[in-house]
Amino acid sequence: MRGAAPARMRVKIKHTEPALVQMIVVSNAEGTESTQTFQMSTAGETTNSVGAATLRTRARWDGSELVIESWMPTPHREFHFKDHWSLSADGKTLTMAHRDDDLAGQIAVLERVPLSDPR
Repeated sequence: MRGAAPARMRVKIKHTEPALVQMIVVSNAEGTESTQTFQMSTAGETTNSVGAATLRTRARWDGSELVIESWMPTPHREFHFKDHWSLSADGKTLTMAHRDDDLAGQIAVLERVPLSDPR
C-alpha cells in the first residue's frame, strides 16, 4: 500500500444490487483506528466524503470484476482512483487492485472471516 502499511485492516461489504456499502476500519501500529464508509451504486454516480473532500464515484461490472472509479478534487489537482475488485472462485478472497490510476500498483488482498471472528 502507498504510505505506511496499516497494522490491521477490516472491510465489511454489504451488496444488494445495485447498492454497495463498504466500511473500512484501519488500525495503525499504535492501535488508533479510523473508519471510512463508502456508499455506491452500479446504477449511477454517487458522492461520499473523505475528510473535507467530496468524492464522486461510479461502479460498474466488467464481467465478474467490479470496477469502482472515483474522482476527488483538491485545491491542487483532481485525484483519480480506479479499483478493480475480483473475488476468488471459492468466495474467500477479495482482491482490490489499482492498475491504472493515482494509486497504480497498490493491491489489497482480503480474506473472508466469519462475523463472529474477533480478528
